[in-house]
Amino acid sequence: MTVWKASTALFGAVALAVMTGGGASAAPAAPGGWQESGTSRVSSLTGSQGLASRADGSLLHRGLGSIPLDLRIKGWGHIGDPDIAKGHTFDAYQGGDDARSKMFAVTAPDGKRHLYEHKLDAGEKLNNSFAAVSPDNQWLVSGEWGDQNRLQVFPVPLLNSSTPPAGGALPQAGQIALDKPVRDIQGCDFVSDTRLVCASNDASKQLWPEDRPVLQVDLERPLDGKPVTGRVASLFAVPQRSVCSGSFETEGVDYDPARRTLRVEVVPPAPCLVTTTVYAYKPTTG
Repeated sequence: MTVWKASTALFGAVALAVMTGGGASAAPAAPGGWQESGTSRVSSLTGSQGLASRADGSLLHRGLGSIPLDLRIKGWGHIGDPDIAKGHTFDAYQGGDDARSKMFAVTAPDGKRHLYEHKLDAGEKLNNSFAAVSPDNQWLVSGEWGDQNRLQVFPVPLLNSSTPPAGGALPQAGQIALDKPVRDIQGCDFVSDTRLVCASNDASKQLWPEDRPVLQVDLERPLDGKPVTGRVASLFAVPQRSVCSGSFETEGVDYDPARRTLRVEVVPPAPCLVTTTVYAYKPTTG
């Protein structure tokens, strides 16, 4: 949810400080079966809101500067953590405080973009923080801001035959009911057909002992469009390392199954926030 504001001159100065300042310490071991394996950095203008791995291993990044002008004019002023499935890119959009719907934009391999709009159901928040496609390419998981006991599930636009073939309305399917509450989820991605990893920006330590934890959600069965229960556990806290001091912000998360690599984005405090850090992890077992 970062609002990015910085001049080009400030970006260059701080980027140099980040690259030459901190980060020299050895990568710590992370609990929960993951070991930190490296870091990279991306411009926050085009990379602070999320990321997704392509089939060739390259990364797609999203930031507030990634929003096409035509969608911004229509009122879609925030883009969330994306996902990629079968060569299709799925972007989560939300409007302003008076929004009555949320939107998913799907860019097909041929470059054509299709818009799927979901009118808010009773009690549903307007937030659309991320898009996570199930391994069978049939269900799309998203989430709202604040304290939540659920994740939302939709049929995957274009790939699920129940959706319109060129954009249109997108109704909500059965939800994931969480056995423990979560707060300020910025992104989720599937590790298997019954497991997701999610990045939380919760720094309160009221729900979880970690500051800004990466969470694991284990489903009782693969998604099928019907209600399902998810068991939540905390894996580890995201790193908060920077030459700048202040408040960090957790953003997108991605799991690359072909390379067994988990990545989590962290935006450092101002003025270092012009550059987002991407932390990579490898499983410690298996």
